[in-house]
Amino acid sequence: MKALKFWKFPLLISAFFLLASAKTQDDKGIEKIKDSTAILKEFTKMSESIPHQLLEEYQGIVIIPKLINAGFVVGGKRGQGIAMVKLANGKWSDPVFITLTGGSFGLQIGVQSVDMILVFRHKGVLTKVKNGDFTIGGDISAAAGPVGRSSTASTDYKLEAEVYSYSRSKGLFAGISIHGSNLSINKSANAAFYGSNLASSQIFETSKSTSPAVTELKATLSSL
Repeated sequence: MKALKFWKFPLLISAFFLLASAKTQDDKGIEKIKDSTAILKEFTKMSESIPHQLLEEYQGIVIIPKLINAGFVVGGKRGQGIAMVKLANGKWSDPVFITLTGGSFGLQIGVQSVDMILVFRHKGVLTKVKNGDFTIGGDISAAAGPVGRSSTASTDYKLEAEVYSYSRSKGLFAGISIHGSNLSINKSANAAFYGSNLASSQIFETSKSTSPAVTELKATLSSL
């Protein structure tokens, strides 16, 4: 057997670390999807939850587990999560990985971790992001979402905002402003999970993932 040439070792080592890195990113994607599923389930256990009517009428959703909201006079928030839209057949698309960042100024101190859900009136707001981004409260309007368990819980509430936000901290609803926050596509996370450089619009449209984590996420969202 011929000895492996010395100059090939760096190439083999580089290949190993690239594969290990890809695997790590893929695992992170699955973990983020599972965390998002868990958040949806936890929201349904609360005494007041996202109205069923709202999820029926609105066409997009963003779920951000453990959004960090921190500040000392000047504040900031950052979190990574997933976005999904309704397809023509009424089913939910595959998740697209996103990042939300924002800042604020005022009397504040401390660090808070919250789980956040954003419900979008029109899916085009998310599908048209592609490789860009948009600002909540600047490019689109946002408001604190109505709560209630039954399909008629929000009958007297005019569902007119482009985005309704829900945030939960330590099992309770927590008020947190997202005005001025920027939502962008996490292209590296999408490439690592789906194995190609698909645009977010393509992921939304194809919806062909066979991952058990994605299947459970869709089933949980459809059952709300």
